[in-house]
Amino acid sequence: MSGGCVAEPRQEFYQSQRLRLSYWVWGADDAPPLVLLHGGRDHGRSWDRIAEAFEDDYRVIGCDLRGHGDSDWAIGSIYSLTEHVLDLVALIERLGAPVRVIAHSFGGEIALLAAGLFPELFDRIVSLEGAGARLEDNPRPLTTRRFRRWMMEARAWEREETRVYPTFAEAVVRVRAANRSLTLEMAEHLARWGTREVDGGFVWKFDQWVRSRPPSELTREDVAAAWREVRAPVLHLIGAWSRQGTVNNRPVDEYFPDSRTKVIPSAGHWMHHDQPALTVEAIRAFFGTPPARKPSGP
Repeated sequence: MSGGCVAEPRQEFYQSQRLRLSYWVWGADDAPPLVLLHGGRDHGRSWDRIAEAFEDDYRVIGCDLRGHGDSDWAIGSIYSLTEHVLDLVALIERLGAPVRVIAHSFGGEIALLAAGLFPELFDRIVSLEGAGARLEDNPRPLTTRRFRRWMMEARAWEREETRVYPTFAEAVVRVRAANRSLTLEMAEHLARWGTREVDGGFVWKFDQWVRSRPPSELTREDVAAAWREVRAPVLHLIGAWSRQGTVNNRPVDEYFPDSRTKVIPSAGHWMHHDQPALTVEAIRAFFGTPPARKPSGP
């Protein structure tokens, strides 16, 4: 992380669905790929501590999801889960499959759905509270009332003005308000990579439309069916302060063929910030020996 790492990661870009998407690279090019997916309204540099812990053994890829970080905004898009899956599949095809993945929150939803639809692309998956919300929040049947409510919300987004923070310090305060256990150093790091300077101050890099959820996408049954097709072993990490280890009152492990859950003590939803060392320890134990490096040329 800034101030603590020997070398900054390099930034690269790829194309998906006519969008230019950003990712950050730690480690050697011949090392096996490890993809890191952040959650909503976050960015790829939020993974610095985790990336630095794995860069000796992996080519670590910290993605900026579409509409986040330095990736293009998808103007006219509703930032659906399936669009993000398309982006992840395009990235894995660029890196070479199979890959290992560490994913947080919405990033976990992306990874787990992608692994059910394209199981051959994944070797192991670590989900940091990335399962559950999609099934809990997407009841059926879909009603005209829900459609109308979503359309009214979408119209409201058009009229909403982007908030400008007059100083960088005020943006840092906002970051800490979202997670009061963050150190000042981490909050400054997250704000530094999550904002851009404009006339009058600083704004978040993410497109405010990423907060909108489409009224119709996948049913609970659709998602659960995809999860049953996941062949890669899955580790679910749950923060002790949040305890999101169930989906529809069933343990999350019951939805996956090869799954286990571990609770990270003294941590909440952002356990990789609250307890980075314990998070890394749990992931290392699950990953075991890293895959072999690419063979060198003749």
